Amino acid sequence: MTTNNWAAFEQAEPEFAAGVRARFAQFPHHVLGTLRKDGSPRLTGLNVDIRGGELWLGMMPGSMKALDLRRDPRFALHTNPGEGETMSGGDVRVSGRAVEVVDPPELHRYAEETESPHPFHLFHADLAEVVRTGVEGDELVVRTWTPARGLRTLRRGNDDEPAREEPVS
Repeated sequence: MTTNNWAAFEQAEPEFAAGVRARFAQFPHHVLGTLRKDGSPRLTGLNVDIRGGELWLGMMPGSMKALDLRRDPRFALHTNPGEGETMSGGDVRVSGRAVEVVDPPELHRYAEETESPHPFHLFHADLAEVVRTGVEGDELVVRTWTPARGLRTLRRGNDDEPAREEPVS
């Protein structure tokens, strides 16, 4: 599996990862961004599965998003914003590279565990960045994790002052 998989993220930042996982669990359907042949973005709906230390992206056979990822594995994934004026649990985005699973026994195992109909495309995420944005009091709070830099927190008020980075504890 990947070096920067979900398990590595959870091990590095268990509390942050738990909040991100909970936000994905609020709704089954999210938004995946891929790159078309011409380089323009494609946004499509996608169910997300986090299991066995991986963030899984499953797709119908021959889907355009799967073909996009085969050609260029870079992706961005955005949680479903839900209903109403506020996003309970904040706004979560994940980006990275999608690694296709082509090993038949692994595909079969996943299909049995998830009751996925055959055939299908299956990718797992090599995480590059996880971002959670929310409002705390009068501040916009942006928490960002990358494998190289770890977790950073920026706070910004509703004024002209620049964002302030919280010291790492």
